[in-house]
Amino acid sequence: MRLLSRYQMVSLLEGRLPSNKLKLVMAWIEIHRDELMADWELASKGENPYKIDPLK
Repeated sequence: MRLLSRYQMVSLLEGRLPSNKLKLVMAWIEIHRDELMADWELASKGENPYKIDPLK
């Protein structure tokens, strides 16, 4: 599974996920959006990203 998040939009690029699972992933992304964006900035500078709590 591959997801793309760009400019506040998330799309499933490859693979399949049952809709109920996809909704959970999308909710997790929304909850952690700021952390994900901060990690993206770090990673794009070659720095190590912080750990983000997994989906529970």
